[in-house]
Amino acid sequence: MNDPKWDQLPLWAWVGIALLLLAQSTWLFMDARKRGAKYPWFWGIWGIIQVPFPFIVYLFAVRKIHRNWSRK
Repeated sequence: MNDPKWDQLPLWAWVGIALLLLAQSTWLFMDARKRGAKYPWFWGIWGIIQVPFPFIVYLFAVRKIHRNWSRK
């Protein structure tokens, strides 16, 4: 089995991952607060922990994009 060597990941990749998580977390928090969703801080914290699952769940739970698809 091939184990990932996290200590060999270049610095630019770590910075990119951190920026991606921070951007996702900030957007989720601000959008949830703007739309009046319950617990916007929850979306922000969950968004900074992993990517992209919180974003996908948010789209269906708060933005309700599945309703837009069914109207077409």
